[in-house]
Amino acid sequence: MRGVVMHTAGDVRVEEREDPRIIEPTDAIIRVTSACVCGSDLWPYRGIEPADHQVMGHEYVGVVEETGAAVQNVEVGDFVVGSFVTSDNTCEICRSGFQSKCVHAEFVAQTVGTQAEKARIPHADGTLVKTPGHPGPELVPALLAASDVLGTGWFGAHAAQAGPGKTVAVAGDGAVGLMAVLAANEMGADRIIAMSRHPERQKLARYYGATDIVEERGEEGVAEIKELTDGLGAHSVIEAVGTQESFMQAVGATRGGGHLGYVGVNHDVTIPGIELFFAGIHTLGGPAPVRRFLPELIQLIWDRKIDPGKVFDLTLPLDQAAEAYEAMDSRRAVKVMLTP
Repeated sequence: MRGVVMHTAGDVRVEEREDPRIIEPTDAIIRVTSACVCGSDLWPYRGIEPADHQVMGHEYVGVVEETGAAVQNVEVGDFVVGSFVTSDNTCEICRSGFQSKCVHAEFVAQTVGTQAEKARIPHADGTLVKTPGHPGPELVPALLAASDVLGTGWFGAHAAQAGPGKTVAVAGDGAVGLMAVLAANEMGADRIIAMSRHPERQKLARYYGATDIVEERGEEGVAEIKELTDGLGAHSVIEAVGTQESFMQAVGATRGGGHLGYVGVNHDVTIPGIELFFAGIHTLGGPAPVRRFLPELIQLIWDRKIDPGKVFDLTLPLDQAAEAYEAMDSRRAVKVMLTP
């Protein structure tokens, strides 16, 4: 089969890889019908994380082609959406709603690589969720978004306790940030402030429910958020970037007693303990337990109540994966869908 391999920073290739096979009885093999490039894939692409012939991809939808003897919840022929972290969905941690910290958790990007024609999914019963039927092509982008960015943005809004009567601020205008805006809107937030400097992304944020746009960053961005909130800051803030500046801007924008949900994959972020101490805020974040939300999100998409698929503004064949990475790295695209 063909699959994407990152040889080193900036060097993305589509190569012939060995077809996946059932290893454990809890495995399933899926034919990947759509995958995509994630913002977190750009960290190794830019050399911020090491890359040495790394198989790539952790967002995926597809059709089950084979199952291990112990798999019961999905069958050959089912159309499925999977999380970027595998989980059994039965352990004590999973039952508490944190499947991304399952005792059997594995990051799909590190062990599988779904920017490929096929993929082996460990713990298929816990990781994969089948859709009510086979979706038409118009629903596939939205379902693909549920595999990571929608679920991650949703977790960010949930962790920040977005809801009625709340002002929500979102730091980051990538796909996760835009999905956090969608989530906050669906959760009934009164006001949603999107932090963005890019007109096209601002337009999409407005589409998903943003009521205000703040272009300033750092201390100026914090000051603008406070100006919009009677000097108090937002009740709920979602950090969806993962940089030092973005994280500290999110901390500063959260009002005393407010909630910060942080879901941006962070690199070299150092949180001054004294600033966090005196901020007096609640914090919750980390790798999103996407599996927790998948049944609800799939149904919302299936019923045409939300359309997260609009974050995909470029679709390319798998063979053009290198172009997909370059487009996202240069910010010519918010998110690129790959079709084998």
